Amino acid sequence: MTPDQIRLVQDSFHEVLPIRVAAAALFYERLFGIDSDLRALFLASDMPKQGAKLMADLGFVVRGLDHANTILPTVRELAKRHVTYGVKEHHYPIVGQALIDTLAAGHGTAFTPAVREAWEAAYALLASMMIAAAREDQLAA
Repeated sequence: MTPDQIRLVQDSFHEVLPIRVAAAALFYERLFGIDSDLRALFLASDMPKQGAKLMADLGFVVRGLDHANTILPTVRELAKRHVTYGVKEHHYPIVGQALIDTLAAGHGTAFTPAVREAWEAAYALLASMMIAAAREDQLAA
């Protein structure tokens, strides 16, 4: 990611914070709309708490984009937890699409092509780190 992309992601995420509860609910609505089978991964979840965790984790990653090596250990642990929840590699693009759709809906016209491209780059970075960590964990098992 370029420094400009990092700034765009961080600035636009700052705009999401005041509506984070609604944004999280919209994210899961969109996620289940794309793939209703994913609901099964959340049957035991308190969705408001899950939404709060989503936004906290996303905020942690967004704040750390300009020094990604410092967030890597936490991202690795997050990936390992997701494996235990039943998350598979093919779920990552679905989650990415739900995230981008949610951000586009929440930002409206402020979700410019440059902002979209920056978020797509940020999610690609996060997903690749998580997929790599999950693969490493599975190989070690």
